[in-house]
Amino acid sequence: MKYLMLVCTDPSYTPGQDDGAPDVEDWVTEMDGKGIRLMGNRTRPASDATTVRVRNREVLLTDGPYAETKDQIAGFDILDCADLDEAIDVASKHPMAWAGMIELRPFWPDDED
Repeated sequence: MKYLMLVCTDPSYTPGQDDGAPDVEDWVTEMDGKGIRLMGNRTRPASDATTVRVRNREVLLTDGPYAETKDQIAGFDILDCADLDEAIDVASKHPMAWAGMIELRPFWPDDED
């Protein structure tokens, strides 16, 4: 099962001197080595976002994110896991699970409606 893993910041988080969070490069190396992480990258800040809508056949653009939220998407990864339990285990090892939050969304299989 493939999952979109959204990596989000939490602006209210204040890191401790040693919060025990793993290093992101170590996480990437481990998950790439296991063939779980298919791809991933950081994203630019929400202030660089452009929201696109089409209404009455007119393309409407808005600078910035659609939703006003305190948690902002900082990056993403595409995971290939056996099931949700494995995806949760993988996400819990990502440093941003310690300092922000991780959202997992399963891909909709092509053969399902």
